Amino acid sequence: MSTALQMPNDLDPYWMPFTANRHFKANPKLFVEAEGMYYKTQDNRQVLDATAGLWCCNAGHRRRRIVEAVQKQVETLDYAPSFQLGHPLAFEFAAKLTAMIDGYDQVFFTNSGSESVDTALKIALAYQRAIGQGTRTRLIGRERGYHGVGFGGISVGGIVNNRKTFGPLLSGTDHLPHTHSLEHNAFTRGQPEWGAHLADDLERLVALHDASTIAAVIVEPLAGSTGVLVPPQGYLKRLREICDRHGILLIFDEVITGFGRLGASFATEYFGVKPDLFTTAKGITNGVIPMGAVFARKGIYDAFMDAPDGSIELFHGYTYSGHPLAAAAGLATLEVYREDDLFQRAAGLSPYFEDALHSLADHPHVIDVRNLGMVGGVELAPISGKPTARAMEAFQKCFDRGLLIRTTGDIIAVSPPLIIENREIDFIVDTLGDVLKTVH
Repeated sequence: MSTALQMPNDLDPYWMPFTANRHFKANPKLFVEAEGMYYKTQDNRQVLDATAGLWCCNAGHRRRRIVEAVQKQVETLDYAPSFQLGHPLAFEFAAKLTAMIDGYDQVFFTNSGSESVDTALKIALAYQRAIGQGTRTRLIGRERGYHGVGFGGISVGGIVNNRKTFGPLLSGTDHLPHTHSLEHNAFTRGQPEWGAHLADDLERLVALHDASTIAAVIVEPLAGSTGVLVPPQGYLKRLREICDRHGILLIFDEVITGFGRLGASFATEYFGVKPDLFTTAKGITNGVIPMGAVFARKGIYDAFMDAPDGSIELFHGYTYSGHPLAAAAGLATLEVYREDDLFQRAAGLSPYFEDALHSLADHPHVIDVRNLGMVGGVELAPISGKPTARAMEAFQKCFDRGLLIRTTGDIIAVSPPLIIENREIDFIVDTLGDVLKTVH
């Protein structure tokens, strides 16, 4: 197919998300194909995907088992309503998911990470009411947290630009301090030793608001979209202990960390800390069909089942909850993860990935390198008066050299598909290293 046929006639009608629209439409970057570790651009260039799309294509692109499962399903049952009705694949997929981890008996299907977060927050509020704790309506998030773009997610989230335009947001929210400290933790490999005490700020919020008003705390076990903030050793365990002490539900946002990113099925397994609810999306279908799921620990679902017989227990859901195509893609994705042993593979690749990333520590402008599992962050010193400019220059130069990275602020994030080979890790780091020597 010629480039002319692949290039849209008019870029203006599409209002693009999280994009500098005017700049993009003057300088478009379009992907037209993908296979394995690579994208192909409209001008027929190959670009190595060092971000797994948007943290979601953990098994790489265009996996035949997933493609064929979706093709077969769309020819069999394209859609089925999920209100008072169902279809077999949704139940089969839910059973496969809950079998992946002990202690979680139910999943609630959504269509994205944002919907998973809002669903988890609503379940937490409704659960507290169901057990006779209806005064617990306050939700606690964390500074620099990213929990999607629903009003619930941005209310508990802590990224300023995601919040400041949209008014007062949900009432009754508060925030823990973030855990990032260049002074104490710069260039740490894996989890930093300093910072577990920051969890104790939850005790201050309990004293301020009273435990009887707090329904839930939500955090990303590893904060991804804000720039790869790795939790200090013992931090998540202390949050769990404080929540237990005060009857507060703990929610992990595992939209990024779920499905192998840290070398385990979920971060709750990796860290050995069990939340009451955790959210997923992205890797649940390898990014092929939009889907998310909220996992609920034993007892959460049961608390709702005292409602009168025949009545709806939770007034919440989506037109596309458990969509047949998404369920088919999810089941096939789990098979790919299992057959390729991708979670264990990620664990095995992590030391090489860590060493490669930290080789950038002495490069120009680098003020921190941090990593955990198959996630890495390289923080650059910002240009005075021009925040984000240096990282965006690196993004453009990497793209021109055939490498896709992700930037947030002046932080470069790397989270490649788990099928990556050592030589491709070398390409990522060598390209980044060369680019850092040329950026202003």
